[in-house]
Amino acid sequence: MKNIGASVDAVSAQIKKEEEVKVEVNEVEGEEYTEHRNEMYFFLEEHPEYRISAVGRWLENSKGEVIEDVDTFFLHITRGSRCEGVRDCLAGWSEQDEGAEEKWETLCMRIEKLDGLEQIICDEESFGL
Repeated sequence: MKNIGASVDAVSAQIKKEEEVKVEVNEVEGEEYTEHRNEMYFFLEEHPEYRISAVGRWLENSKGEVIEDVDTFFLHITRGSRCEGVRDCLAGWSEQDEGAEEKWETLCMRIEKLDGLEQIICDEESFGL
């Protein structure tokens, strides 16, 4: 997918996560396509240790056109399981520190308010909010 040009702040080396892009070539109805997967994370700029991971998967034909719908989802912060909504990532888990709960809530709200969320998930390796 084309990069949307969103600015992403650099994250210190010890918390920076490498972008995971998997590419697989297959055929659909005689046409060759490439399957792409990008795993990234959102973080609070003022507290970068608060992170929520997301995954984007899509298929491109040989012309670079996206075929079928893009599949985006979040990963649960403790189990790593698929979550359809960002708040689902915190389900069944609680933070003992009230200040920490506010930070998680802030991160979720900022992700929910983002324009172009699908594009960001598919293009970026990290995104500060």
